[in-house]
Amino acid sequence: MQEFSEVPECQENILESKNIWIHIQDLADYKTLLYFAALFNIHPLAIEDIFKKEQRPKIEPYEEQLFIVLGLPITEDNTLKIRRVGLFLGKNYLISFCDGINNPFAILQKKLHRKNNKIQDRSIDYLFYTLVDSVIDQGFPLLEHKGEEVENLEEILLFQPTRSELTQIHQLKRELLLLRRIFWPQREVINALLHMESDLISPDTQIYLRDCYDHSIQLMELLETYRDMAGNMLDLYLSSISNHTNEVMRILTIISTIFIPLTFIVGVYGMNFEPSNNNPWAMPELRWYYGYPIVWLVMASIVIGLLAFFKKRKWF
Repeated sequence: MQEFSEVPECQENILESKNIWIHIQDLADYKTLLYFAALFNIHPLAIEDIFKKEQRPKIEPYEEQLFIVLGLPITEDNTLKIRRVGLFLGKNYLISFCDGINNPFAILQKKLHRKNNKIQDRSIDYLFYTLVDSVIDQGFPLLEHKGEEVENLEEILLFQPTRSELTQIHQLKRELLLLRRIFWPQREVINALLHMESDLISPDTQIYLRDCYDHSIQLMELLETYRDMAGNMLDLYLSSISNHTNEVMRILTIISTIFIPLTFIVGVYGMNFEPSNNNPWAMPELRWYYGYPIVWLVMASIVIGLLAFFKKRKWF
């Protein structure tokens, strides 16, 4: 397996190479893509699928080729984006496409340059499996990061929920939904590869595809778990806000209950009906020598009694 950096160099060596892998990064180079499409007799519908921005993962078998489209989730500038990865598998060649500037197979290409690596000694369909498995496995670090976001949000929602956390919850739910739109059909693509009867994929490689299918199932299980947790976080947010509001109302109710009898007492004695011999219904307490401290003592006793009653009832 060889790697070429120039199109003429590739054209000169393509017929001489037993197995060849061609990777095209950044689909903006439309002429180069059309060149390889004509060179390898790639179907026009496959070229159309490559340039569709919203192309979902799919598999298309042709006469002498096998074409699949996968979704590669990445995070750029704290924003989740889905890159399209296209793979054309032939008898002795493999062509891969990826949009964007970041090469998802850079680490794999470095391994191919090392001596005594296992990939060079295998068939081209094994390299095809390796690329597919690389795309699938790159979803695990992303989901682990989303899992940490879910755990951090849950901890915040239990103690000090704010409207900013509500925004984060909705953003997280949108991102998980976007991942589900990629991972679900991607699992079906791997399942189709696993059960496909094709001369391009040997039985030995299909055994490795089983492991790749297991990884896709694990991704879906993790994703569904985080989606359920994100959905429950909205209920947790509303419950935390409601509990916080109830706590505030409970404190205000206790304060109001304490001041109700005090307000009644000062309201009664605020009428100031002077006692006299001709008015037996007036307030005799207004002439008492200790009337004022007695009123304060009664009010303090009421407050202490109410607080003791609330404490016994465990209302605060």
